[in-house]
Amino acid sequence: MSETKIALVTGANKGIGYEIAAGLLALGWSVGVGARDEDRRETAVAKLGGKAFGVPLDVTDDASVAAAARLLERDGLDVLINNAGITGGMPQDPIGADLDAVRAAVETNVIGVIRVTNAMLPLLRRSASPRIVNMSSTVGSLTRQTAGGDVGPISVAYAPSKTFLNAVTIQYAKQLRDTNILINAGCPGYTATDLNGFRGVRTPEQGAAIAIKLATLPDDGPTGGFFEDAGVVPW
Repeated sequence: MSETKIALVTGANKGIGYEIAAGLLALGWSVGVGARDEDRRETAVAKLGGKAFGVPLDVTDDASVAAAARLLERDGLDVLINNAGITGGMPQDPIGADLDAVRAAVETNVIGVIRVTNAMLPLLRRSASPRIVNMSSTVGSLTRQTAGGDVGPISVAYAPSKTFLNAVTIQYAKQLRDTNILINAGCPGYTATDLNGFRGVRTPEQGAAIAIKLATLPDDGPTGGFFEDAGVVPW
């Protein structure tokens, strides 16, 4: 295991994922830029510089994820940030829903996270202070969805996939409670990315802050929680 902390960020070739990578690199870390598009991935690595390196990774593909784990095997892994995600397209009214869009959102936003996490767990178990961060959203908070506030448009694919991801995060925390692995969900806030047509009010750098905070938690930090910059997000 290298003395330099090593992180893997999925969907890191642009937006929030790119800024998460940049923030960890600024701390002196080595960061795997996970992305499926080779040109965008290598362009991001070149722009990031430092100890950034490319990791070919399609979170929906078993073989791709297994290959990524093999690539990281030699030097190990300290932190996994599951950032890759899709909306499934809009609008997403439940009545007349495009079931393929629902399946696609769940495949990437939930099953992809499980697939990558399970592949990387053997590496994380070798780390002195392993962390897993699942990038969620407050639209996945059932409490906020039912409180009558403005938490996004009606969404039968994206929002429920984040609720599902939150539930999965809790289950991992329960199973890993007797280990030193801390796993939490983080919300970046309404960030301007291509996911929302750049309508967000926060910058990608601001959106990345919660992931960096959860990635660098002390050993006695929380696990199985859901957080934003302001603190705990209600489930």
